[in-house]
Amino acid sequence: MTLRLTEEQDAALSALAQAEGVSKQEAVTRAIQWKLDRMRAENAFDDALADTLKRYPETIRRLGE
Repeated sequence: MTLRLTEEQDAALSALAQAEGVSKQEAVTRAIQWKLDRMRAENAFDDALADTLKRYPETIRRLGE
């Protein structure tokens, strides 16, 4: 796979990799995994919130007063 970056993006990636003490490839891999984990956590939260709003609308309304 080839990753095409601007000079600024490549510099940022180099700085990130150096700060973490890893290769640029490892820094990209970690960033992808971090984003995936974050998306999954946000989706789980959104699902839990939707379920709570559906199951306890009166409680939520009273808490908002």
